Amino acid sequence: MRLPTLPTLSRRTLLKSTGALALAGAAPSRLLAQEPLKVAAIYTVPVEQQWVSRIHKAAEAAAARGEIAYTFTENTANTDYERVMREYAEAGHQLIVGEAFGVEQAARDVSLDYPKTAFLMGSSLPPDPNYPNFSVFDNYIQDASYLTGIIAGSMTKTGKIGVVGGFPIPEVNRLVHAFMAGVRETSPNATFQVAFIGSWFDPPKAKETAFAQIEAGADVMYAERFGVSDAAKERGVLAIGNVIDTQAEYPDTVVASALWHFEPTLDAAVKAVKGGVFEAQDYGVYSLMKNGGSSLAPLGTFEDKVPAAAKTLVAEREKAIKQGSFEVDVNDEEPVSG
Repeated sequence: MRLPTLPTLSRRTLLKSTGALALAGAAPSRLLAQEPLKVAAIYTVPVEQQWVSRIHKAAEAAAARGEIAYTFTENTANTDYERVMREYAEAGHQLIVGEAFGVEQAARDVSLDYPKTAFLMGSSLPPDPNYPNFSVFDNYIQDASYLTGIIAGSMTKTGKIGVVGGFPIPEVNRLVHAFMAGVRETSPNATFQVAFIGSWFDPPKAKETAFAQIEAGADVMYAERFGVSDAAKERGVLAIGNVIDTQAEYPDTVVASALWHFEPTLDAAVKAVKGGVFEAQDYGVYSLMKNGGSSLAPLGTFEDKVPAAAKTLVAEREKAIKQGSFEVDVNDEEPVSG
């Protein structure tokens, strides 16, 4: 997901391009329909990390369809982020995708120097008309997170739920609160142990934090970070996944997962740039379940283990969410144990 300043890392630059290259500086002006858009992505973590992996997956799919020519850089330190943005803009990339969480102002300032380039950045701040070619997004998957909570509440035996997150920022907080609200639907008296590890990618630290919560009685873990499911597997408790589905790696551990689909967000941005109508707006709405941006992963190995009543409630609420008759509360405040 997001970006505190990372320690110095050896930065790998992996390039994957498909189709013909568009002329430098052409975006966000109108393009011929058959021309692939020149897209660059800048990531502060490896592409294997949950949040980034969904952006990468969507971009690779668009490149495979011939809609974009895709290049990306991973493990970019925040102190190096502005320079990489400028390099891609100077090279003529028409759409630059990335994560501005740790470099909010610097990233926006870069956009002013390249008005013909479209910038689509993960951000905690709203779009600003003073930066007309800078749009924001995030994985607003609270709908799916709520549904996983319903399942988690139906599976706990101790009534104690563990939560291990990266940082307590609004985008994470709302997912945790949605999950907790879902848990209370099927386990009203459940209690929660909530901890944040201060990193977006530190599996060993997340694992150790999860161990402590399991030792304190948690029998279902909310794995907002990598490493939590490993702890759950080793201790024989259950886990709920976030952003991606890892049940194939943890068939006896991961009960359900809230999935993020970046495709609607990227598709909308690419269409806007090609049509010459890209402007500052919040693309977060494309992550909502009703817009196809999130979903509940199949229960798979737990299909026959989750109580029928919980599955029925999930189906009812999912239908209502998609129809717009039920809304999951959005709470950006830091969640606490209790």
